[in-house]
Amino acid sequence: MTTTDGATVFVIDDDDLVRAAIQGMLKSVGLKAETFGTPQEFLCMQRPDGPSCLVLDVELPGVSGLDFQKELAAAGIRIPIIFITGHGDIPMSVKAMKSGALEFLTKPFQDEDLINAIHQALDRDRVARQQTSELSEFRQRFGAHLPHHLPALHFHVSAWLWVLWFQAWSINK
Repeated sequence: MTTTDGATVFVIDDDDLVRAAIQGMLKSVGLKAETFGTPQEFLCMQRPDGPSCLVLDVELPGVSGLDFQKELAAAGIRIPIIFITGHGDIPMSVKAMKSGALEFLTKPFQDEDLINAIHQALDRDRVARQQTSELSEFRQRFGAHLPHHLPALHFHVSAWLWVLWFQAWSINK
């Protein structure tokens, strides 16, 4: 996969070496990565309008990755999340997955596992963006017309129901 569709992988980890290693690995497979040391840096940045995903460390100073996941959801920021951690446990991974995380990897993880999860996350985001675009187009095309036509549609449906009821009543009489 290449970055021709503008896909971006955002990485939030407080460890400079981890960020640099992930960024280098992603570059080697043709993926664009932007890295951040804190969730606040990520929030302050203007994100490009294209497919993306977030590789998020669970243990961050100030706010946990799990809490940040909740903040993103509450703010309406929808982005597939892949958690990485050096100190994960089963309850933590279950909590992350129930809250919508795509994957939960423990450090050290295999590069291939992270790359596969990223490809899956980017594919999921592409589909979600396409669906949102199609829904928006539908609303633009038909949304303005539906309220105007609803009373007429209601009248026609009511008239047909009355005719059907009358026919059934006439037959059973």
